Amino acid sequence: MADTMKPSRDISRLIEIMAALRTPVTGCPWDLEQSFETIAPYTIEEAYEVADAIERRDLADLKDELGDLLLQVAYHSRLAEEQGAFAFGDVVEAVTKKMIRRHPHVFGDGTARDPAAIKATWDQLKAGERAEKAAERARLSGGRPPAGEGPVTLADVPPTLPALTRAIKLQDKAAKVGFDWPNLLPVFEKLKEEIAEFEEVALPHDPRGKGAPSGRLAERKSEGAIKNSPDAIKEEFGDILFAMANIARHLDINPEDALRGANRKFVRRFAHIENVLAERGKTPSQSTLQEMDALWDEAKALEKS
Repeated sequence: MADTMKPSRDISRLIEIMAALRTPVTGCPWDLEQSFETIAPYTIEEAYEVADAIERRDLADLKDELGDLLLQVAYHSRLAEEQGAFAFGDVVEAVTKKMIRRHPHVFGDGTARDPAAIKATWDQLKAGERAEKAAERARLSGGRPPAGEGPVTLADVPPTLPALTRAIKLQDKAAKVGFDWPNLLPVFEKLKEEIAEFEEVALPHDPRGKGAPSGRLAERKSEGAIKNSPDAIKEEFGDILFAMANIARHLDINPEDALRGANRKFVRRFAHIENVLAERGKTPSQSTLQEMDALWDEAKALEKS
């Protein structure tokens, strides 16, 4: 097999390789042990690595990462083929069918050229596909309903998405049926409310400072209204993130991209702190917070200039 299997630009070679890896006795022992569940984390990881290569504008790396992501499609397709569910060709047919059906203005007699009208048509066609997908699910699952089935309006938002991304999609789905804030102002008011509630449950747990509660916090504490358990703190923090996601949705901001940008900025500025301290013969752990804060402000000033 090693003598005859050669690299190729044809997708059929990748399918052949995947089949060879999964062939009992002669295949790869590690690959033979895998399942949908064990491979799924790698699929997510490869998708993130594609996004990372794009953000870094590294096209050479992007080529490799797209190949790794394509391998995941071939892998899952092979697992499904072994169970008699579907094969790689069925995946390709399904997505080409979907793209043709959702672009009648390109492949049919549709005339909509305005992006807003095209988006409305896309959503309408997508909604019509749900019944077809439900029937296919029933066929593949032997008539059993999918696990974790939720409200119909939100049913096609995968629970495995990154939480902030899923929050945006859930809110967007609800907004399409009229469940939405009329403008940004009440969303910001809601955010302020959530921050106040988080402050009430989180401050008593601050291990570095236990100041006496004052104002509304003291009043609620005296009434025994504060729930400051770890679960309550996590819940209130989640409410803040959900409100922030709602603001991001209204402003058409991708929260994952925004946070990745903030992470890169933090890394960049902290690198400046380390570099300057290294020139002084010191490490961060050998420096004071005031010293590092001053270098942080210096890094900010350098970026602005």
